Amino acid sequence: MSQATKLTLVSRRYCHLCQEMEQALAVLLAEFCVDLEVLDCDADPALEALYDELVPVLLHDGRELCHYFLDVSKVRDYLSKIG
Repeated sequence: MSQATKLTLVSRRYCHLCQEMEQALAVLLAEFCVDLEVLDCDADPALEALYDELVPVLLHDGRELCHYFLDVSKVRDYLSKIG
């Protein structure tokens, strides 16, 4: 997998689901050598308008991979296919 591969987590600081997804992602990030960018939904009106009640939302190049909870098998399959 390319070093340039980056997932984006749209999150909130006070959101326990967001914290849980970020922690759960650690294994996949290491397994696939993927970077993670965490964006604060509340700091960006456009993100808030798009994802307000869906956070946490995991994205790759604008494509939603999952929200609320990490779907490990789906994300692993996706990363395998793009790698």
